[in-house]
Amino acid sequence: MKKTYKIDVDCANCANKMEEAANKTPGVKGAVVNFMTLKMNVEFEEGQDPKAVMTQVRENCKKVEDDCEIFL
Repeated sequence: MKKTYKIDVDCANCANKMEEAANKTPGVKGAVVNFMTLKMNVEFEEGQDPKAVMTQVRENCKKVEDDCEIFL
């Protein structure tokens, strides 16, 4: 399953940090952050609950870039 989320981030480097953090999160098959459109596309592993996984993605992103936001 793939979903797209709006994000708020200040710079392209921060967006890259968010993408790396999202891709390291269990349950995420792949994540791509587009700084120009301020969107994060996430593909979830089979059988995962997207809401629960995205809660963890948000926490992981906040660890690397504390002023970023993902709108779930």
